[in-house]
Order: sequence, then C-alpha cells, then structure tokens
Amino acid sequence: MPTPPHRYRSEDEDSGRWTGFPFRSGDIVISTRSKSGTTWMQMICALLVLGTAELPGPLNELSPWLDWLAEPRDVVYRRLAAQPHRRFIKTHTPLDGVPLDPRVHYVVVARHPLDMAVSLYHQVGNLDRTRLAELTGRPAGPARERLPVERWLASWVDRETDPREELDSLPGVLWHLGDAWARRHEPNVELVHFDDLLADLEGEMRRLAGRWGIEVPAGRWPELVEAATFGRMRERADQLAPDSLGVLRDRRAFFRQGGSGQGRDLLDASALARYHSRTAALAPTDLLTWLHR
Repeated sequence: MPTPPHRYRSEDEDSGRWTGFPFRSGDIVISTRSKSGTTWMQMICALLVLGTAELPGPLNELSPWLDWLAEPRDVVYRRLAAQPHRRFIKTHTPLDGVPLDPRVHYVVVARHPLDMAVSLYHQVGNLDRTRLAELTGRPAGPARERLPVERWLASWVDRETDPREELDSLPGVLWHLGDAWARRHEPNVELVHFDDLLADLEGEMRRLAGRWGIEVPAGRWPELVEAATFGRMRERADQLAPDSLGVLRDRRAFFRQGGSGQGRDLLDASALARYHSRTAALAPTDLLTWLHR
C-alpha cells in the first residue's frame, strides 16, 4: 500500500484539500516554497500551455492555489473542472503532502534559502492581515513589531523548529527541497533552480516544454520568453499578482526585486558561517551544492 500523503496545515493552508482531487492526464502541479518562484513558474506554464502572452484571465484564476483556505475548496474544484486547457495548479505543499499520480507532472522550484527568506520578510510586510483574517475566518491577532531585515534574517537562520510545522523556516525549506531532490530521477518530477531562470530563461522554458510534451511554434518563442521576464511581469502586476481577493497592500511590490545574492549580503561572516553549518546538518551535500551554486 502506498503511504498516504502527509497533511500540512497552517493558518491559511490545508494540504488535505488535495484528498480526492480528480486529476487529469497531463496536469502540472507547481510545488514551491513561498517566494521561491511560484508565480514565475505559473506564468511559464501559462505561456507554454496556452501558447500566447495575452492570457484569457488573471493568472491566479488560471492557476488556482488549491490549498488556500481563503477560497472554498468546492469553488476551486469547480473552476478547475471547467478549464478546457491543460491545467497547472499551484501549491506550497511538499510532494510528500500531495497525491502522486503517474499521469501528472510535478515541478518544484528551488531558490537560495537566504534570498527566499528576504523576499518572504518583505512579502509579510505587504500583506493585509485584517483582510486575510476575514477570508479565513481566523482572528488577525495583534500587530508585531518587525525587526530590521538583517536581524530578522540572522534569527531566521538560527531558529529551531519542526520542519513539517513551519515550512517557511530554514528546516522547512530544506525539508521541502530534500523531498523533491530524492524524487528528482522520477520521470514525472522536475526540479528548476531560480538562478537558472535568471541566467537562461529561454533555455529553461524550452527544457520544460520538452519534458512536458508541449510544442511551441518557432516564431512564437521570442514573445513568450519576453512575457516571462521579471520586468515584464512586474509591469502586469494587476493581472499576474496572486491577489484576486485583495490580500496585498501593493501588487507591484509583490514583484519586489527577483534577484539573487541579496540574502548572503545581509549576513556578517559569523551568521553566514552558522547558516552553512545548519544547512549541512539539514540537507545532503549534493543538494546543497546544487542549491548554493
């Protein structure tokens, strides 16, 4: 008997919503940690699947976040059932928390954990917590004083936590990526590095199209690649930011920087050494070599 998926829950997510989901052959599940390239990969999938830079609707409606408690599960299921095109579905759940179907493709995007953490820090400051509490039916709680990003990042590196309880912690990030790394040779699992998207966006898009059996006319590639660049996506923030329910204070700020190396630059030598010591205890060497290159 296959092991049932682990159930991950947080204030606004529940991976149990995947239970009973009726997959179709060819579905693509986008599994990422927060601020690791989720929306970027959703856009790449939209461009490859639909074959046009002019999307027929907001990106988060074309590619719903199935685990998110702000929308009723049945509403999300109905929207996906009505889609005539090949579906590409967002989740922040590790692959051990999602039903694994041999007919389905799974893509996991990895980003340097320090860069991911800095983006997460700024994202939290951009959330309307009162609106999010209204949508999930949970109390917003008192506002907390925010540390400067340098101090917060150092404390994030040092914090001990259960990786399955706090997936956006350093142990949680490496738990998510370690699970995907162990599955990387499976024919329907694909790992993508955020820095590879920065360095060779067209090459990565062509590679994914080949892996997923998507044919793109040769003359269409320049348009699709341009539409997937970070700058172009930021210009289209109103259509592409995951905010149909009004949880972001500023949609353009969602696409804040999209660079690489910012996290390492914020830590002093001692904190950076602690980071490398911690990651060495949390993940296999070959994964860390790939992740930190």
